[in-house]
Amino acid sequence: MVADDDADIRELVVFKLEQSGHDVRAVGDGAAAVEACQDDVPDLVILDVMMPGMGGLDACRALRHDPRLAETPVILLTARAQEMDIEQGFGAGADDYVVKPFSPRELSSRVAAVLQRRRG
Repeated sequence: MVADDDADIRELVVFKLEQSGHDVRAVGDGAAAVEACQDDVPDLVILDVMMPGMGGLDACRALRHDPRLAETPVILLTARAQEMDIEQGFGAGADDYVVKPFSPRELSSRVAAVLQRRRG
């Protein structure tokens, strides 16, 4: 699951993840991401922090409060790079935090690492 309100970034992330062999569903905001995850539990969720309506931090908290989704790995993808922002991201329950601009290759590696840790 990928949620980003910037269509260009969303398409880039989807393209790179599909290239790496992942099936990807993409939406434009946090509320749509939470709803989609409740309908079909994903292996991993990538959330932009700053989106209209429900942002990534609130979406991450909502996922963590849903018993079916609480263990689903979440990567926050954001332009917010201050130490306080990163602390808030991990405080909301994120498993990883990637700062924009980002390398698509690095994001793909981080997705693989988070999924590997989940599988144990």
